Amino acid sequence: MFNPPDAQTFFETVWDIVLQIPPGKVSSYGQIASMIPPRADMEPERMRNLAPRWVGTAMRKTPRGKSIPWQRVINSQGSISFPAGSPQAEEQRRLLEMEGVEFDDRGKVDFALVAWHGPDDAYLRRQGLLPPRPLK
Repeated sequence: MFNPPDAQTFFETVWDIVLQIPPGKVSSYGQIASMIPPRADMEPERMRNLAPRWVGTAMRKTPRGKSIPWQRVINSQGSISFPAGSPQAEEQRRLLEMEGVEFDDRGKVDFALVAWHGPDDAYLRRQGLLPPRPLK
């Protein structure tokens, strides 16, 4: 399954979460996915396995013209997911570096310095979301 059930609602939830990530901080596909509760008709384990991929799909389908800071979402290893040297990877790295995010010689960020710890509790309650899992 490449798209979640009710993909548009899922994608819009992802985009709204990503809008909460401040400049100079990063999140991962899995961390964002961890905030979205499983649907009643879906097993939680299946949701845990598929949702990070769906977040990636949402990021690929970010509408042009919306100011969604897509560059702030990276993989759980602290790296950019686009192929190294690709125009997309170079653009994402450039945008993050402009925000003060530093990469080591392996192209990874230090989550201890730049990990986003999620939105505040009031936002989570208003949106019906779960607390995010921490980035390691």
